[in-house]
Amino acid sequence: MSEEMGRLLWLPAKASPPDPDEFLSEALEGWKRQQLAQNLGLGTIRRRSRSVLRMTSFVGKAPWEWLPGDADDFFSHLRGVQNLSHNTVRAYQADVKLFLDFAGDSAYDWNARCGQLFGTVFSQVLSELNRATHAQETGEASKRPFSMQELQDFFDLADLEPERILNSGRKGALAAWRDAVMFKTIYAWGLRHNEARHLILADFSRNVRAPSFGEWGVLRVRQGKAMKGSAPKQRTVLTVFDWASEMLDHWERVGRPRFGLHRSTPLFPTNTGRQLDQAYLRRRFHALIGELGFAPGLDIHSFRRSYATNLQIDSGYDVSFVQLQLGHEHASTTSIYTIASPDYRARELTRVLTGTLVRSGALLPDPDRKESP
Repeated sequence: MSEEMGRLLWLPAKASPPDPDEFLSEALEGWKRQQLAQNLGLGTIRRRSRSVLRMTSFVGKAPWEWLPGDADDFFSHLRGVQNLSHNTVRAYQADVKLFLDFAGDSAYDWNARCGQLFGTVFSQVLSELNRATHAQETGEASKRPFSMQELQDFFDLADLEPERILNSGRKGALAAWRDAVMFKTIYAWGLRHNEARHLILADFSRNVRAPSFGEWGVLRVRQGKAMKGSAPKQRTVLTVFDWASEMLDHWERVGRPRFGLHRSTPLFPTNTGRQLDQAYLRRRFHALIGELGFAPGLDIHSFRRSYATNLQIDSGYDVSFVQLQLGHEHASTTSIYTIASPDYRARELTRVLTGTLVRSGALLPDPDRKESP
């Protein structure tokens, strides 16, 4: 009699279904590699992946199951319920569209694998029918530049704030002085407020063709607005206002040293030597605007709008010069900033009519002559 020993039998196990989350992670990782090959920044890549994951969470379906109606629901929720800005929603749409273009491209095998695993493929759910137009195409009608009187009133109040704080016995007079100088700097060089936050002393230098500006004749902007996925754009801005160089020279000699900081720290530092927070600047700006009671439509970017308008319309600089100062790639962008004042239009009308009369040989009216009764 023989004794049988136990034997290990291998029974066929039921194949586990494909994991959608794992496949999506692989696709996003492949997208990351493709973007790195394009030399895009890691911050941009992470933001784009977050946009895809956020829509996935909202829709409750994997991207290869999305329909145009899902995109409509998601982006209308961002705009109408969460009240995100036009440009922010457009950025989300661009991220999602880029991912679907990548995943559905025949140069890669994501669609083939997706079809084998899930029986469906990636398809584009964004088109001109449900995609927000560029802000420059729609125009931000609610935003406007300062009038010259509003600009003067704003700077006067900002200059008065340190004195009011000192008289009240409160702290913060030095910070209020810093804020006033920073707001004027944003206007005087046509800066975005994020560009102004990053300024250091070494960004300024002499302009040999305009020695009267001293050490403040040329500004090298290092943190200009970047194209999607690119490094910050740099540009050179020439100083055009005498009062601006005098203001910064006084701030550097008298105001900034009171922070006790090194030259490499920001031109407008906090008490700890850090850059000012963008939210703080917006709060300070709106506090002053609210006290003045100006009509709606003004934000910190209105300084830049006013700079462009005043240079071209009131000071007579050529549009190409203004375009270079602002760092715009296209002159059409600069034209959006340029809104003629009523006084300018009246002067232009007088100039053209006078020229027409001169060419026709007609007698010009004498402004001092009184009409006979």
